[in-house]
Amino acid sequence: MAQVTVTIDGKAYRMACEEGQEDHLSELAARFDQYVGHLRGQFGEIGDLRLTVMAGIMVMDELSEVDRRLKTLEAEVESLKTSRETQVSDQMRSEEAVAAALGEVTAQIHAVVARLNGRPTPAN
Repeated sequence: MAQVTVTIDGKAYRMACEEGQEDHLSELAARFDQYVGHLRGQFGEIGDLRLTVMAGIMVMDELSEVDRRLKTLEAEVESLKTSRETQVSDQMRSEEAVAAALGEVTAQIHAVVARLNGRPTPAN
């Protein structure tokens, strides 16, 4: 395990993380420190624990909103997939109907040509 020292609200914390995750952990800590700093600026000295809890709740609120938006987008994607599948199916049926109609018209044209040429009409 790797060790990283992060600073939150002016205090250093030594933390363990998986190898290669050091920069990510440092970035997360820096973002969390911004929340704590923002709250300290708004409320002043209300206690470290209280500031940390409030910052954690702010992060969870944002996470909740992102989760809600993700679920909405996933539902929209699923709806679009279903709609696309329906449209593709409808298009295939239309193409099959056009192909069948063209086959019938072709057979009728061959029959007319055969009659005009005085040949017997081929059986279908």
